[in-house]
Amino acid sequence: MRLILNVVWLVLCGFWMAVGYLVAGLICCLLIVTIPFGIASFRIAAYAFWPFGRTTVERRDAGAGSLIGNVIWFVFAGWWLALGHIVTGIALCLSIIGIPLGIANFKLIPISLMPLGREIVPSDRPFATR
Repeated sequence: MRLILNVVWLVLCGFWMAVGYLVAGLICCLLIVTIPFGIASFRIAAYAFWPFGRTTVERRDAGAGSLIGNVIWFVFAGWWLALGHIVTGIALCLSIIGIPLGIANFKLIPISLMPLGREIVPSDRPFATR
């Protein structure tokens, strides 16, 4: 079932959402100071490309640096990526078949707003990293 959902996700919105994260990551990697944001954006791009079967958990070793980084990320990139998830989520929820994909899009909003201090893990082991 995960494979089917991921393939439908990829065709309807996953590819374009991943491209958005890749563009944000490339822009962040152009400046030396924002390379950590670019790496986080590339990590989320892989998650947005193929999300079913994986989830995110908070990292225990994330400190004040990730909080400050998340505020900077929110101002410069997070809000428009979250807006993309909102728009595509609403569009997918207009059909009965797209409702699970729309809900998955809404679940990606928190990580698009605050990616630092989070880790992507398989769904069957969400507490393995703690």
